[in-house]
Parts: sequence; structure tokens; C-alpha cells
Amino acid sequence: MYDDLKGKVAIITGARRGMGKSHVILLAKAGAKVVVSDISQEDCEKVVEEIKKAGGEAIAVKCDVSQKEEVDNLIKVAIEKWGKVDILVNNAGIAQFKPFLELTEEEWDRTININLKGYFLCAQAAAKEMVKQKSGVIINIASIAMGQVGVGFPTLAHYCASKGGIVGMTETMALELAPYNIRVNAIAPGAIDTPMVDPLKSDAKTMEGTLARIPLHRMGKPEEVSNLVLFLASDGSSYMTGSTVVVDGGWLAM
Repeated sequence: MYDDLKGKVAIITGARRGMGKSHVILLAKAGAKVVVSDISQEDCEKVVEEIKKAGGEAIAVKCDVSQKEEVDNLIKVAIEKWGKVDILVNNAGIAQFKPFLELTEEEWDRTININLKGYFLCAQAAAKEMVKQKSGVIINIASIAMGQVGVGFPTLAHYCASKGGIVGMTETMALELAPYNIRVNAIAPGAIDTPMVDPLKSDAKTMEGTLARIPLHRMGKPEEVSNLVLFLASDGSSYMTGSTVVVDGGWLAM
């Protein structure tokens, strides 16, 4: 399955743990040459070693996605190593729980800079290379906490704003990049069992309330999102662009 990913070059941000690590490992298993990127070079190298031991091809590149110079270097290293960029998975993100009335400007800016500006910087840099080859796939990891057709979430105004922005940006990018055969889609996960949701899990009452909103009555596994990443990266989704696909155990159906 997904044989068309063999030899493709994929960059995954926020790939040292959680969903990002799951994405990069499954892409490597499908035959893609992967760039493991995150803010810790040491952590990225550990993921690379894991991939190489399983027979995959991978390199590690430290990158703070909110910094344009580091993003440009990320793309440059991928091009120097493998000559192209076929797939970008914008996954890097933070979620700091803070009541709206207590949220500081610094906390707001940090979340927007990483979760939204970072996606813009990475997508633009990768797309400039994809335009040259007249092909490419960009996958943006959003969230059901995106407002409108999704949900708002108490203590996450800045996070929800960033994820809603990702959906709007994804649709606009899809329109502008379609003439170059570059497809852009988003994935909106619900509650996925990663380190990001540890604050939810540490409070029994909050966890009980969260599970009560999920028809499948459990948190999702990172690989249950990664399976969709593989599909969107492959030719199996060749007629999909500008879409936001929800993976939430039925949360939004409630």
C-alpha cells in the first residue's frame, strides 16, 4: 500500500515525539525519504536512528518554525541531500492552557508564531521548490478546536485562533497552488493521546468530561491520524485539495 511514496522526499515538523513522530515513522515505512525536524537536534537524531534501524532513510534538522532563517535552512538541507521536496507535513505546534482573561500578549504571540506563522513559513518555502517540479503535497495539521464548523475550547483561545487560521490558509493555498499540481489539505484531529494532552489527562474530572464528548469514548492514537497523513500524501487522494478531514472519534457529530 502507498507504493507511490517510495523515493519521495518528505519533511515533517514537530517530529521528535507524539503525532509528528508517528507521521514520520509511517512515511518512512512507506518508502519516503524523511526529514525529521523539531526544536531539539538530539531528539530528532534519536528518531532518525529508529528509522534507520528499521531500514528507512532519514536525516535530522533542528528547526524553530517561527524563525524564517531556520525554515529556509530546513528546506535547503533537504534539497542539498535529496534534490527535491515532495511532501510537507506541517505538524509543529504548542498548546498552553490559559484562561482568556489571563492570557498575555507574549503567550498569544508565541502560540500564533509557532502554530500559524510557522505553517505559513514552511509551506511557502516548500511550495517554492514544489512549483519548480510542478508537483507536491502539503498537509497541515489543524484541530477540531478551530471554531465555526469545529469547536471552541475553554482556556485555549490562542490555540483555537491558530488552528482556525490554518484551515482558512489551507483552503486559500489549495486554490493558488492547484495550477502547479500542488495539493494542500488539512487534518483536524480530536483528542489524541500525545504529550500535548497531558494536562487533560492529569485531571480526572476534565478527562471524564472530555471522554463523555467522544462517542467512541476514548482518545485517539497518533497512528490513527498518521494513517490519514499517508493517504493524503499518496496518489490515492489525487483528487483531494482544499479539504479539512476530521479524525475525532465522533466528537463533532455530537
